[in-house]
Amino acid sequence: AAADLAPLPRTARDAALAAVADALEARAAEVIEANAEDVARARANGTPDAIVDRLTLTEQRIAAIAADVRDVIALPDPVGEVVRGSTLPNGLELRQVRVPLGVVGIIYEARPNVTVDAAALCLKSGNAVLLRGSSSAYASNTALVSVLRDAVVGAGLPADAVQLVPGESRESVRELMTARGLVDVLIPRGGASLIQTVVAESSVPVIETGTGNCHVYVDAAADLEMAVEILVNSKAQRPSVCNAAETVLVHEAIADRFLPRALAALTSAGVTVHGDESWRKAGAEAGVEVPAATDEDWAVEYLSYDIAAAVVPDLDAAVAHIRRWTSGHTEAIVTSDTAAARRFVSRMDSAAVMVNASTRFTDGGQFGFGAEIGISTQKLHARGPMGLPELTSTTYVVTGDGHTRG
Repeated sequence: AAADLAPLPRTARDAALAAVADALEARAAEVIEANAEDVARARANGTPDAIVDRLTLTEQRIAAIAADVRDVIALPDPVGEVVRGSTLPNGLELRQVRVPLGVVGIIYEARPNVTVDAAALCLKSGNAVLLRGSSSAYASNTALVSVLRDAVVGAGLPADAVQLVPGESRESVRELMTARGLVDVLIPRGGASLIQTVVAESSVPVIETGTGNCHVYVDAAADLEMAVEILVNSKAQRPSVCNAAETVLVHEAIADRFLPRALAALTSAGVTVHGDESWRKAGAEAGVEVPAATDEDWAVEYLSYDIAAAVVPDLDAAVAHIRRWTSGHTEAIVTSDTAAARRFVSRMDSAAVMVNASTRFTDGGQFGFGAEIGISTQKLHARGPMGLPELTSTTYVVTGDGHTRG
């Protein structure tokens, strides 16, 4: 299917995506009925309400998923783009052209919307996709993939351009992770445990969409009001996502003025601060309980209304702390000192670095990519929000006129 899909023009792939969006709306009742099985089983198993909510599909949510597919149609087509080209001194014409990766495997957790999102992005970029969602969403994913396959066939694409990995056991995941030569790349989407398992056990190349132990550093030259707003937005606007801040570091020169403001704002937003001695002292003075921060707090991705906090002697100490504990996702500095900002940026080793902006902006949509398959925290092939171009590789096309090498 991947070989048949790759040479198809954009019009064929976009027509298939349009058919997918229409089919999702037309067969919403069928999908909702299957989803009800998963939701009932999740509730019976005592699954937390927040996870049940992510699992649940409604008519409105399916309509929103269909709208997202139509948004993907409007995105630029990366396939066939000439990355660079030239005529060599010997007359050979050289072009480096974007081509699909081939067969992309996606392993993800209990969010059935990912089934459609991943399939749409892979189809748009000319890739066949193998989908392995969690067993908790198996009925939902089965119904969705049935809709997707029927739609792409109706649009003239091969049905096997979209496949659900059969089975609900871990054995099927192991098969996928060891299908080197059949699967070109695996992309895990989910929590730290899932990602690390795939990275450690897969013989198929993996693009690591990473956890987000993100940091906000408030410099000596920071505008304190701006710093509070950026900190609260980075932490509390949506704490359960990978680009939410998990640690705040504050230059000691402004700690006396900044800590009381930050504690008041974070407490008002429902955030618990796990702090060093300076933060705990400020908490005691403000009547706010601040648990002592440990190495576990510096390392953890909370994904909750919690944040680790420390006062540092200078920018270099902040950099050293971040480089020790970061997951390589996003770091932010708040400062009016251009030299400090440049020094911070040049010493970071993360996918994104923000200057006077919230960590929450590390997102494909916010970056203007339209959509993303995930946020890569590794360095090879792709880094940061992965849009359509990151779902392609390149081929060198060399055109001669009877050229031979002497």
